[in-house]
Amino acid sequence: MHMLFANKLGTLATLLGDRTREALDGMSPSAGAILLTLRYHGENTASALSAIAGIAQPTAVRVIDGLVRRGLIERDARVGKTAPLRLTPAGERTADNLQKTRLMALQTVLDGLTNDQQADLERLIDTLLARATTSCAFARTTCRLCDHALCAGSACPIGTRATEIEREEAAC
Repeated sequence: MHMLFANKLGTLATLLGDRTREALDGMSPSAGAILLTLRYHGENTASALSAIAGIAQPTAVRVIDGLVRRGLIERDARVGKTAPLRLTPAGERTADNLQKTRLMALQTVLDGLTNDQQADLERLIDTLLARATTSCAFARTTCRLCDHALCAGSACPIGTRATEIEREEAAC
């Protein structure tokens, strides 16, 4: 029975991934991750963004160059070897629209459940996410498309667990 359940879970993951890609409206998941990371975390470097998006730095540079050409992000003056990146006003609007569309697309999957079923599923997902969290780096990459305004503090099972891990490691 566990393998059947795992198979169904994999199918749900595929469905959610497909809905997320559709919500990106032709933008690559890497470009979406970079835009949303800049939206929620502010100015950042290409190397930090590549780590969060889970892509190689040369790939990140190509994605960033495309976002710069589209007028969605801009480079600040170089500081040493790096040029900090930030969203333009058009990039902020695009990131906000992307997030809204993404959440609406995912909500359609949940609409078939009652409020009580959604609450039960949320508790189970929180448990799974917290147990899967192994580090702060895991949190940054796993939450690369999250709406950090919605899922902050104790509402975020990944961030909460990552903070616990940091405290445990600091105590050693």
